[in-house]
Amino acid sequence: MNPWIAIGALALVGLLIPLGMMAVSSLLRPSVPEKGKTTVYESGEIPTGGTRIRFNIQYYMVALLFVVFDIETVLIFPWTVIYRRAVSMEGVGLTTALLPMLLFIGVLVVGLGWAWRNGAVRWVSNPTQRSVDRQ
Repeated sequence: MNPWIAIGALALVGLLIPLGMMAVSSLLRPSVPEKGKTTVYESGEIPTGGTRIRFNIQYYMVALLFVVFDIETVLIFPWTVIYRRAVSMEGVGLTTALLPMLLFIGVLVVGLGWAWRNGAVRWVSNPTQRSVDRQ
């Protein structure tokens, strides 16, 4: 059997199972429209602005920075585990093993500095909260 047929069958099953589950769910679930179900949830924030943009972009910026630095941790951990073995091997010196990781961390520090300078890590206060604090 051609391996591409198996890959195509797996992709087809991978698409049909979620689509089938969504179809069965839409047929079986009750439809009870309520006003509370259609309101915007702002994670505790008071909704501000027009109807088109009703979210604080800061949540997504913090999430994006978290993902970047979380992946940094995932990449640094295996490197630290094999670091001693790489340095003790013949022909691999300290600088050869350490320089790529320092370069990687340097790029991340430059990215963090850029995000900090552009205000991506500064938490924006709610405008309605500022008016309450002044009273």
